Amino acid sequence: EQGEQLLEGSEQFLRVTKQYLPHLARLCLISTFLEDGIRMWFQWNEQKDYIEATWGCGYFLATCFVLLNLTGQLGGCVLILSRHFVQYACFGLFGIIALQTVAYSILWDIKFLMRNLALGGGLLLLLAESRSEGKSMFAGVPSMGESSPKQYMQLGGRVLLVLMFMTLLHFDPSFFSILQNMVGTALIILVAIGFKTKLAALTLVIWLLAINIYFNAFWAVPAYKPMHDFLKYDFFQTTSVIGGLLLVVALGPGGVSMDEKKKEW
Repeated sequence: EQGEQLLEGSEQFLRVTKQYLPHLARLCLISTFLEDGIRMWFQWNEQKDYIEATWGCGYFLATCFVLLNLTGQLGGCVLILSRHFVQYACFGLFGIIALQTVAYSILWDIKFLMRNLALGGGLLLLLAESRSEGKSMFAGVPSMGESSPKQYMQLGGRVLLVLMFMTLLHFDPSFFSILQNMVGTALIILVAIGFKTKLAALTLVIWLLAINIYFNAFWAVPAYKPMHDFLKYDFFQTTSVIGGLLLVVALGPGGVSMDEKKKEW
């Protein structure tokens, strides 16, 4: 009975916030790209010198790298928020993620790699949303059910978002950690398989928001300390994953999910 009340409460919340939720989701999702693009502007020389020193690629290529990151990320954010050429913007941001993964040697750091893949999952969901918006323009035209690419994008997006939570599991014997791991694991499995998806995703949003504000409080660390930049990076990356989960809450799990299959039973 309590479970049903929770479900009713979450459905009521969704009805009230339906028109605002996708906008909030998109804003959260692009926040890490927006912050990183602005950082490239303010730390132009530091970023250029780092790439030049790490890869020995020379002044010109290092400058091109920073310029591409700056224009690619800020341009992509503007297009996504203005709802113009969203698919091209998503592909551009996918490219930026791949470029940074190689350039900053994230490939060899499993935690950062999983977080970057989770970010890619959020972009996949945004891509799926933009496809459904395109379809809705032709609402009167008969179709052969939901398009397969969109369904599989939503599935891929959900599964990749889950990787973010794998980096938050703590392997120590305290009761609180064990409880947090068990609840967290149960919720990420529900989101991945698409069962009670909206409720599970909404619960993860609240959990992740609390963890983000508590552990990544970069505003409490002086700006000159390296930890300030590290926590800021973590904060905005986590905010982007929250945006991806809010898209799951707003749009549902898509066709390849247990929630959808239940309707057929």
